[in-house]
Amino acid sequence: MGVESAPLSIPWARSAQAAAVSVWVSAFLTLAQYCCGIFIILLLGDFWFISVFYVFWLCLDWETPQTGGRRCEWVRNWIIWKYFNEYFPIKLIKTTDLDPGKNYLFGFHPHGILVAGAFGNFCTEYTGFKELFPGMTPYLHIITTWFRFPFCRDCVMCVGMVSASKKSVSHVLSNEQGGNIAVIVVGGARECLDAHPGSLTLNILKKKGFIKIALEHGAQLVPVFSFGENELFKQIENPKGSRLRAFQDSMQRLLGFTLPLFHGRGILQCSFGLMPYRKPINTVVGEPIAVKQNPDPTLEEIDQLHEKYLEALQKLFDKNKEKYGIPEHKSLIFN
Repeated sequence: MGVESAPLSIPWARSAQAAAVSVWVSAFLTLAQYCCGIFIILLLGDFWFISVFYVFWLCLDWETPQTGGRRCEWVRNWIIWKYFNEYFPIKLIKTTDLDPGKNYLFGFHPHGILVAGAFGNFCTEYTGFKELFPGMTPYLHIITTWFRFPFCRDCVMCVGMVSASKKSVSHVLSNEQGGNIAVIVVGGARECLDAHPGSLTLNILKKKGFIKIALEHGAQLVPVFSFGENELFKQIENPKGSRLRAFQDSMQRLLGFTLPLFHGRGILQCSFGLMPYRKPINTVVGEPIAVKQNPDPTLEEIDQLHEKYLEALQKLFDKNKEKYGIPEHKSLIFN
């Protein structure tokens, strides 16, 4: 298999875009390890008191990822995120206005490999979120593992990420003034194992926790589909029943997350590497589903709303699929 080299003459903007994405991919894959390494180096060196002080601070700050986090608008507006979003590019599409006096729960689909669309749209200020949804504040909920690493937890909170625990989602949706959006990648880590180009498989049939919490708080449910999310990387075939899939599933059960064996392109060549392919991501925000608050919903009520959500998600996909290059006969597969 030959290696396709990248053009020698590349516009400065495209180089900046590639650099921004390479930083993001590196952070996604190694930020926790680097932060732990820095913590240990400081602890064993002359500046040990910094790590000791941080441990005391961590004890006081432990609940912050579950109580709205600590976002930093300066970090969310870094110019690097502008080039990050332009690389693909990532676009946010609104289908209807949202009432800033209400709270919303966005169900984001699909997970993809590295959830680039969710990050670009809800953790940076360069896809027009504030202009499209004035008065609204998005919180991207991620697995709690990220918040157990020193320094790393502070970095991810800066861009508006918070814990995916029930307590955290409840905190976001409990704002009496409204205007909060809890963004949940419903399929979770397991769904990334199905993130092959062209795949439309969603891990959602047994995912009903987000439905229950929406009912408990009366939060409006909004299906969100990110067209192009699964096209960014290729991964080694891992059909259900294979040894690789069994190992990945075991890793997910043990650690709470898993990582597919994926590849994209390189920086200086287009054939192999960990950079995502330059494929457009179009994230379409659907119409809200009205939810009446019920502090103690029954299983039947949860199932009914879950079915209604699946119908709305399918409708959103069918209405927009041809605009973004998906054949008319293709449909979502709910697992």
